[in-house]
Amino acid sequence: MEVEEHYLAALKPGGSPFDHARTVLLYGEWLRRSRRKTAAAAHLRDALETFERLGARPWAARTRAELEATGAKAPDTPARGILTDLTPQELQITRLAAQGLSNKDIAAQLFLSPRTVGYHLYKAYPKLGISSRADLAALDLSDST
Repeated sequence: MEVEEHYLAALKPGGSPFDHARTVLLYGEWLRRSRRKTAAAAHLRDALETFERLGARPWAARTRAELEATGAKAPDTPARGILTDLTPQELQITRLAAQGLSNKDIAAQLFLSPRTVGYHLYKAYPKLGISSRADLAALDLSDST
């Protein structure tokens, strides 16, 4: 099987938006290195939009640099941040969970039950495009978005 066939198979829909965008980025990098800059730029723009929407700034910066290496201009304005989709309570709980606190520790700090904390995380994960607590580390949850 050729390299491109492997990439195309990996790009089939499914999985988390973050993982898909990461695969699109890798494919775009491969296309650019194969001197197919026009095709690479289209894929890199898609990956950049997803990374910016998810708030994954390091990945967005890497994608932006790769896009500019194709000769294409990267968009100046980032896409709407995902944090605006979260309720204030979900945002606060998600930030604490990203710091490594357990549901019990978060609950004690916010005067909630651990079950309520779990509920808020359950509601926040789909809005963030992630499926587990471990995925929170890849997201930028700072106020500057």
